[in-house]
Amino acid sequence: MNRIAFFGGTFDPVHNGHLKIARTLVEFFRLDRFYFLPAFHAPHKSERKPTSAYRRFAMLSIATRNDSNIFVSTHELDQGEPRYTADTISELQGIFPRSKLFFVMGADSWMDIRTWRRWEDLLLMTDHIVVARPGFEIGVSHITDDARRRIQDIRGRDKSVVPENDRDRHAIYITDAVHFETSSSALREDLSDGELDRDSDIPIEVANYIEKYELYR
Repeated sequence: MNRIAFFGGTFDPVHNGHLKIARTLVEFFRLDRFYFLPAFHAPHKSERKPTSAYRRFAMLSIATRNDSNIFVSTHELDQGEPRYTADTISELQGIFPRSKLFFVMGADSWMDIRTWRRWEDLLLMTDHIVVARPGFEIGVSHITDDARRRIQDIRGRDKSVVPENDRDRHAIYITDAVHFETSSSALREDLSDGELDRDSDIPIEVANYIEKYELYR
C-alpha cells in the first residue's frame, strides 16, 4: 500500500520551512509521495486575495524540481474556485483507492480547524499529520471526543517508532520532527519592503522568480 501525503495551503510564497516539512515527513513517515496541494483560495481565509494560482504553482514547481518524491497537485487549482478540504480529501480517496493518505497541516491550521467546513468529518475520514511549531501551543480541547481518541502524540520520538495504525481507524499524529519559524505572511511583508534573506528564507530560484515578476511589490 502506497503512503501518500497532501499538504494543503496557499503557499504564497512557498518557503524553506514548507520544503523542510515535506522532506522531513517523507523520511519520518516513510512516504512514497508527498504532494503540495495549493488552494485556489482558502474559503475560511477571506482577508486577502492570494497571488494568482499560476504564479504559486510555478513557485512550487521550481522549489521541488529536484525532489523525486515531492510533487505539486493541481487538484484544487483546476477547479477555479474556493474548495473545502473535506470535499477534496473525499475526491482524492477516490483517485487513490489503494493508498494510505495523510493530510498535513500546521499548528495554526490545527488550532483553527473548527472554522473549516465539515471539520468533524474531515478529522475522521483520513490520517492527519499536525506539524508543531516552536513556541506555538498545540491544544486538543477544541475537537470532538472521537477525534481526540485518535490522537497519537509522537513528539520527541524517533521515526523508527511511528506506528502502522489500522487503515480503517485513522490517526491524528502530532509531531515536532520539523522545526521552522518562517511564515509566508512575514515573508510577504519583507518582500514588499525589499528585504529578504534568500539563503535561509526562500530557495534562490524562487527568490529570483519573485524578483523577476515583481510579485510582492
